[in-house]
Amino acid sequence: MKKHFLLLAIAISVIACKTDKKDSDKAIIALKKYSIEQMMDNENVFGGSFSPDNSKLLVTSNRSGIYNMYTVSTSGGELEPITKSDSSSVFATSYFPKDERMLFRMDNNGDEIYHIFLRELNGYIKDLTPTKGARASFFGWGKDEKSFFFTSNKRDNRFMDLYEMDLETFTPKMIYENKEGYNVSAISNNKNILALSKTVNTNDSDLFLFDRTTKVITKINLTLSGNSAADFSIDDTEFYYTTDAEGEFATLMKYTISTNETEKVLAKDWDISGSYFTNNGTYRVTYINEDAKNVIEVYDVKAGKNIELPNVDGKSITSVGFSRDESMMRFYAGGSNTPSNLYVYDLKTKKQTQLTDVLNKEINPNDLVKAKVIRYPSFDGVTIPAIYYLPHQASEDNKVPALVWVHGGPGGQSRQNFSSRIQYLVNHGYAVLAVNNRGSSGYGKTFFTMDDLNHGEKDLRDCVEGKNWLAKQPEIDAEKIGIIGGSYGGYMTMAALTYTPEEFAVGVNIYGVTNWMRTLKSIPSWWESFREALYKELGDPHSADSVRLKRISPLFHTDKVTKPLMVLQGAKDPRVLQVESDEIVAGVKKNGVPVEYVLFDDEGHGFVKKENQIEANSRILQFLDTYLKKEKPIKNDEL
Repeated sequence: MKKHFLLLAIAISVIACKTDKKDSDKAIIALKKYSIEQMMDNENVFGGSFSPDNSKLLVTSNRSGIYNMYTVSTSGGELEPITKSDSSSVFATSYFPKDERMLFRMDNNGDEIYHIFLRELNGYIKDLTPTKGARASFFGWGKDEKSFFFTSNKRDNRFMDLYEMDLETFTPKMIYENKEGYNVSAISNNKNILALSKTVNTNDSDLFLFDRTTKVITKINLTLSGNSAADFSIDDTEFYYTTDAEGEFATLMKYTISTNETEKVLAKDWDISGSYFTNNGTYRVTYINEDAKNVIEVYDVKAGKNIELPNVDGKSITSVGFSRDESMMRFYAGGSNTPSNLYVYDLKTKKQTQLTDVLNKEINPNDLVKAKVIRYPSFDGVTIPAIYYLPHQASEDNKVPALVWVHGGPGGQSRQNFSSRIQYLVNHGYAVLAVNNRGSSGYGKTFFTMDDLNHGEKDLRDCVEGKNWLAKQPEIDAEKIGIIGGSYGGYMTMAALTYTPEEFAVGVNIYGVTNWMRTLKSIPSWWESFREALYKELGDPHSADSVRLKRISPLFHTDKVTKPLMVLQGAKDPRVLQVESDEIVAGVKKNGVPVEYVLFDDEGHGFVKKENQIEANSRILQFLDTYLKKEKPIKNDEL
């Protein structure tokens, strides 16, 4: 026990120097260096379904080490555990509308075959969608509060049909058989009209309204564009959706069902990423993706104006949800340097109550780094946005190593959200530049499609230019810049080490694609409606595109890798199969290059168990300290 406290004391007591540019004096600041156990002990809480009497919220938290369901009083207090799973994570869905029964979802250790479960008032748990191998997703409560909707691929594993589950008998009834590969996007309050989308490519989709009574299907969009269902008005006379038909960014539109007329409701200089009405239609909630950060507007329909949202010490409100009677709002507020906490807000009295304090109390919030949005020109003049984390201890006199961080996708986006992994690396002296290379979402449809059929080429050059931008910063050691990413970002890491082998000093590939032909042929069956769109963006592995796909697949060019590599993988990953990582590791090892491989038997596409996150992130830091900082890692038995 004494040794444990000694190790902790040594691990967190580091003094760093920071240069004051206004004068040449050096100010000494006390900066604690935190262990991965401390950093991962930040709790992650999300969701928040109000109980029927508004006295409690049902949430999901990973405080036990994996995700489980909890309740918390809306007047404040401790989270009370409802489930105690120690294997597969449990994700809370909702309280029942009229009683405190609960719905939740769970898969098998990351295989993404989710089922919907009922928890009775006496604690009894029942699988409501027990078909083996079939995937189910909750889709919302019926307006009459007598049923809920869900989608399932139990009839045909390629397509998700729509079902209604009666709350008295828990007998599901199929109400839409999806034989054409549509995606069910919204349901009218009277259950008669379905909004359906049909994917055209990774940006564009056609949007339809299907009348279940007349069987008439009406196409909403007139031109090829990106369209997404938002919601129906409470009286079902109007349908709201977002579209980028008139410009670079998605706007909110209103479609009058009886006249087929459309009207623009809201436009911003950024994408409107979603909008919905609260239960009785009093408010319309809209999310705007403003420079990689959620901006939320709550519009009072009767008053014709936005309500004023609570102010939480300069933190950003990242999501909101309302009680069924619309008297209370729960919201999360946080930022890049602070994990989001859960609050409730009484809309009448304006009283707000903080319900969680998720930052580990051993961490001084002043030691965490606030991200800064920067932009840099790429090789062809295209402006690339990025999110920059600079360690507190970095200065011209104390240059630090750096990492180019590449998000997943293709088509994802690095956001201004809190990341324990990034903060851990930054706290230990690594600058991080999270690039939003061409092909990233959130910056207009032209930017989004710029990487189509040139993956591993122009988007890779954007990452190299990010490295060049870092190298010019006075606080960065230009000789010590690596690249790291997960999923598509893992592919970009491997592409960088393969096709630009001298640009980055090291690479960390987290469940990244290495063989595009195999990955595109083996995508999960339930992605069938999206398969052709992926082929249009990346290439069809069954056609002449296979030549290019082989050329951009790092697995076939491992002889070019000369820099140290780390690979992390989940054995149950249904998207990027374990064989992708097995083979790239074997191939690179033949070069005599240092390679470290971390495989988790009980994880899928993303590591959700705290013990695995701790293992993964501590191993990443050890790898970077050894091969990027080029320091001998300190082992516990040496302290």
